[in-house]
Amino acid sequence: MAKTGKGIADVVRELAEPIADELGIWVWDVEFVKEGARRVLRITVDSENGITIEDCEKMHRAIDPVLDEADPIAEQYYLEVSSPGIERELKNDIHIEACEGWDVEVKLYAPKDGSKMFRGVLLPLGENGEIQIQAGDSVLLFERSAVAKISTYFEL
Repeated sequence: MAKTGKGIADVVRELAEPIADELGIWVWDVEFVKEGARRVLRITVDSENGITIEDCEKMHRAIDPVLDEADPIAEQYYLEVSSPGIERELKNDIHIEACEGWDVEVKLYAPKDGSKMFRGVLLPLGENGEIQIQAGDSVLLFERSAVAKISTYFEL
């Protein structure tokens, strides 16, 4: 495959999105990672009604020949198609907007008011793209550069 300046995950996302659309689902995330001695191409899919194992199998069967033909990865890898699950990392604005109103955990690089971890209900992004959560009676605002990770969480 010719060099396009795009990473493997971006190329795979472009290949996967039309297939996911045909299946009535969408691509939540694409990662190409090294896990131990092996490389894993992980395509995470979601839908308004959640994802079943059958949805993952359909996506796997549909994307596999497309990846073989496009050949965006020179080395051997394992293909995984999965659901993001109820507890998921929010990596971009689309993820954040999709999870507004959910319980989230915000982890910071450096302490703010003596803590590096805050939990609350995710609010819409601030005027300048800040992360906002409702924690009790307070609305907390975090600059994007201060946030190490945002994840949804679920308590039983």
